[in-house]
Amino acid sequence: QVQLVESGGGVVQAGDSLRLSCAASGRSFTPLAMAWFRQAPGSERESVAAISFMGANTYFADFVKGRFTISRDNDKKTIVLQMNSAKPEATAIYYCAKSKTTINASGSSQGYDIWGQGIQVTVSS
Repeated sequence: QVQLVESGGGVVQAGDSLRLSCAASGRSFTPLAMAWFRQAPGSERESVAAISFMGANTYFADFVKGRFTISRDNDKKTIVLQMNSAKPEATAIYYCAKSKTTINASGSSQGYDIWGQGIQVTVSS
């Protein structure tokens, strides 16, 4: 069974950069679509970015376009969310997610079946 573990969260100042990593474990890992979601206090979970199974296609929420990038290394079973020019409204718990069936990048949470525990990101103003 595949498990996802996020790392790299913490506290940064507005305008700073932060790099989140998600490592997958398990022999049954199949390189399908993966994504990052976030949930701020009192808000619903929302998509941030997604990447297709080989990394050729990506999806970004409008509020992060031009500032965040997403990449993956299937040999290392990892994806990385590079957050640049962080804003205080980015403060949330960030979750890594993986699809069991979909190869295309998607911002819909319905496309993802495996979720990490989440990691806190705090951007101070």
